[in-house]
Amino acid sequence: MIDSLRDLLVVSDMDNTLLTAKEGVPACNRATIELFRALGGRFTVATGRPPASIRAALGGTRLSCPAIACGGSVLYDLEADRALEKSFLPLAAAREAVTAVMEQFPDMGVDVMVEEGRVYVVQANRYTQAHLRDEEIGCIMCPLEQVPCNWAKVMFAADPIAILNLQKFARGLHFDGMYFLPTNTIYFEIMPTGVSKAQALRRLCARLDVPMENTVVIGDYYNDIDLMRAAGHAVAVDNAPPEVKLAADEVLASCTSGGVGEYLYSLIKRYT
Repeated sequence: MIDSLRDLLVVSDMDNTLLTAKEGVPACNRATIELFRALGGRFTVATGRPPASIRAALGGTRLSCPAIACGGSVLYDLEADRALEKSFLPLAAAREAVTAVMEQFPDMGVDVMVEEGRVYVVQANRYTQAHLRDEEIGCIMCPLEQVPCNWAKVMFAADPIAILNLQKFARGLHFDGMYFLPTNTIYFEIMPTGVSKAQALRRLCARLDVPMENTVVIGDYYNDIDLMRAAGHAVAVDNAPPEVKLAADEVLASCTSGGVGEYLYSLIKRYT
């Protein structure tokens, strides 16, 4: 049962939900997050970004509880600056999968996130460069065989047609301990089996002693659908694809129009 803001946990995706690469976090979202937190509400993010990129994008905007980072591979306490939980890909199988993709798609960009989100660029292209620039991610360039162990996830980046072709190719790849996931029209990822934003939300709720039915998830893309279905209440921003909107209980204004802030303010009015 929800009687006040203190009973709620609101979890928002970041890119194209809470913020955009060009505009950043709209001022109305920043102001409303601060007010929501000051009144006792709990707010955090679930994103494919590593912790350092989350912090850079949020600027001075603080979260109420640990962030779901690296697509769910990492639960990270930004206030304490430490990882609470980390999950990893099976190293040998992940290297084999990346090698197969690189042989089939020699122009494919390849990033590997290690541990709590250190980024190693195995193969760069204009999409990996834009991704690193837009998300303010530092990186190390190195060959695949020199990437350290404890891979949180792998991200492939290319134009939308190449990513669609990669998705088709990946259907023929079968490796234990991992799965493939489209996260954008220009990104395709490898994640550890059993690891996702939805599973990370369940673990976070267990840590915070928050019932899942008291959670609200705000998302914009296909990889948010499982997270939205796991939550007590699912919300999509208006710039989301039709299938994502259909998975939501309600649809907000678009990201750039401050849909997240608008929704948080509606909760403030309802519970204070």
